Amino acid sequence: MSRIAKLERETKESKVHLELDLDGTGKAQVSTGVGFYDHMLASFARHALVDLTVHTMGDVHIDAHHTVEDTAIVLGDALREALGDKAGIRRFGDATVPLDETLVQAVVDLSGRPYCVHSGEPDGQAFVAIGTDGYLGSLTRHVFETIAFHAQIALHVRVLGGRDPHHLVEAQFKAFARAFRDAAAFDPRETGVPSTKGSL
Repeated sequence: MSRIAKLERETKESKVHLELDLDGTGKAQVSTGVGFYDHMLASFARHALVDLTVHTMGDVHIDAHHTVEDTAIVLGDALREALGDKAGIRRFGDATVPLDETLVQAVVDLSGRPYCVHSGEPDGQAFVAIGTDGYLGSLTRHVFETIAFHAQIALHVRVLGGRDPHHLVEAQFKAFARAFRDAAAFDPRETGVPSTKGSL
């Protein structure tokens, strides 16, 4: 069974083309015009073992917000589409990931019910500019909330410790990637949809 998606979304603020394969090897071709975000999406692909192609053209002359948000919308939609009926998957995933002084836990439930809890970032992280293309720390929570809503998953991200703004964001993307990878993996003992309701 192929678990792939290919989506496009165009507004007056951005144009996004995205392809993904949930059962890939972690290959990424990402170009959004926001260099730090490209790095984060490539990290997600590598550690989730998802093949990911993203080409976004957005109004970065204004700021990075629309480009980052709209790409997250399409990524969430693509994850939902590629997961299909979710038959045979593990459903739940949990990962705790260090990056030098930073430690982050992410927990995923591919539940069909969108929810995001994001906590633990140090005071001031939301106001830090990371990289040179307009990525503000406040965008991190917004990305995870947007992905969770559009992928229809429950996602908890907790920063347990850390100091460096780059590390704080990168560890979150890596932890989410590993938790998602485990949740989307097939369970050889699961013969149907892992829910008492019979659907997710």
